Amino acid sequence: MLQQDTTSHGRSGCHGNTMLDSLDVFSGAGPSTPAHSSLILKEVKDEDWDMWNIIHTLTNRRRGEDSICYAESHDQALVGDKSLAFWLMDKEMYTNMSALIAMTPVIDRGMQLHKLIRLLTHSLGGEGYLNFMGNEFGHPEWLDFPRKGNNESYHYARRQFNLVDTEHLRYRQLYAFDRDMNHAEDKYGWLSSGLAMVSTLDQADKVIVFERAKLLFIFNFHPSISYSHYRVAVQHAGKYKILLNSDEVQYGGHGRIQQDTEFCSEPLAFRNRPNSFLIYIPCRSALVLAKEDHDYDH
Repeated sequence: MLQQDTTSHGRSGCHGNTMLDSLDVFSGAGPSTPAHSSLILKEVKDEDWDMWNIIHTLTNRRRGEDSICYAESHDQALVGDKSLAFWLMDKEMYTNMSALIAMTPVIDRGMQLHKLIRLLTHSLGGEGYLNFMGNEFGHPEWLDFPRKGNNESYHYARRQFNLVDTEHLRYRQLYAFDRDMNHAEDKYGWLSSGLAMVSTLDQADKVIVFERAKLLFIFNFHPSISYSHYRVAVQHAGKYKILLNSDEVQYGGHGRIQQDTEFCSEPLAFRNRPNSFLIYIPCRSALVLAKEDHDYDH
């Protein structure tokens, strides 16, 4: 479930035996700092992102010990650093977040990656998920409490939740995706299920596919290449329907996949799974599929 981190790394809200001080999908060197995040977001080309390193960082934990995962720490929302959304979209968040105009390349990239990064962390990174309030919709400003250095100002001691209520702003779209992501987890319970089974980890294609809680998670991080007829493996035969689609227009996506599309598996073994099917995966998009006839309540 979603945990709100408003104080000290949310330690009071974690469950289980351990909590990772940071499980940042942009770092491969254990506990990371905002500097590591900025390094890959600002200095590594999207087509050079190391998929293996990302998956290793998210899954490298001791079996049987619950871990809390998060895509960004609360330190990144404080003055002197930047949140994930701000690293992705920077100053354009102040001028180009209107849904009444076409997305600029910077906003388009930032919107799509913000959703993918958070969903991947949420679904693969642990048994609990932590969020600093406001980051779920890409809050554009830092948090700074009154102090001598800012002349005891309260100007940035706030979270602008009114941005979510403004229908023509894309913050509302990011919030809608985060809301539905958490509702999906609440219904299907992937955080409380066992570890994910990764079937596809393709560095060249920038595609990640895994199963968790009998759901199928599909990610295409490639910045420009969409894949038609891409084969994905599943353990259980049957008909699969879309549960969550980051490319939906309501989430700031491009609407390249019909929401009512169904995928029927065939008994063709693939990547050590007995079944598989072909699927279209747009660039910078993620899909979560659920098996139609599976009783997820039991």
